[in-house]
Amino acid sequence: MPALDSLTKDIWTASVPHSFMGLHVGARMTVVRLSSGRLLLHSPVPLEGGLRAEIDALGEVGHIVCPNLFHHLHAAGAVAAYPRALLHGPAALQRKRKDLHFDAVLTAVPHPEWRGDFELLTIEGCLLRETVFYHPASRTLIACDLVENFHASPHWLTRHYLRLGGVLGQVGWHPLLRVVYRDRRVARACIDRLLEWPFERVALAHGDPLTEHAHDAVRQGMAWL
Repeated sequence: MPALDSLTKDIWTASVPHSFMGLHVGARMTVVRLSSGRLLLHSPVPLEGGLRAEIDALGEVGHIVCPNLFHHLHAAGAVAAYPRALLHGPAALQRKRKDLHFDAVLTAVPHPEWRGDFELLTIEGCLLRETVFYHPASRTLIACDLVENFHASPHWLTRHYLRLGGVLGQVGWHPLLRVVYRDRRVARACIDRLLEWPFERVALAHGDPLTEHAHDAVRQGMAWL
């Protein structure tokens, strides 16, 4: 079974098991082929099994991105696998992970090699400090912790947690996690700007990618803010 799933032309995802406080929420990396022909790894996951071989078959990895303050656990492994790639992350993450050598600070200003590929937006007012990526060529939004999309879970505790939060079978952000939004007015303004992008699909870190009615799903899923 392939380790990479094709989301659209030039964008693939790789899903792996991941637990957070005993909850089976999974994790997902997004791989994008840039117009330069090189690859960008967004929110790296363990490069195990045949995953690295499948990535290598797509092209040269030029960039590794840690998009927020929490999706960095496997950055060191990605850097070890691709030492010539540039590592990007928020300034606060670079202060947190002094064991990693970051080559660039991730902000809403695209790296020169990405300028023609992405529009970026940092969600201000949120402790996650996530920068989301919009890929206009495919109308794809790439994010980690914007919303979650779980249709089901075989793990009883995770299923119970999602159901109690009203996000089992519904795109949204669990009420217990909303505390990360410290300045909701500022964050809401960022979400409104994000919704100005005409995206048609969303690559997420947790739950299934949104491939139908994605714009409406994100709008409704963030209506609480």
